[in-house]
Amino acid sequence: MLSAYFRYPKAIRKPIYTTNAVEAVHRQFRTLTKTKGAFPNENRLLKLLYIGINPVSNKWTMPISNWALTIAQLSIYFKGRLDGIIKI
Repeated sequence: MLSAYFRYPKAIRKPIYTTNAVEAVHRQFRTLTKTKGAFPNENRLLKLLYIGINPVSNKWTMPISNWALTIAQLSIYFKGRLDGIIKI
């Protein structure tokens, strides 16, 4: 739901939006594998995915800006859910 997305402040929306990187990886994998009929073994598939994902992975080295603010706001919106995971 798009309306649920906009109810959060910008500091929270940015990391939520960047989770689309996972979907981009899946799309990249589908693009690499859809033209292949079959793979002789699992190792061949893994090699193809590794070669295909290597150039894209350079884009993922950027840290999330204002991470401390994002965590603080997430802990307000989701009281108690981050307590066991992140020390605030």
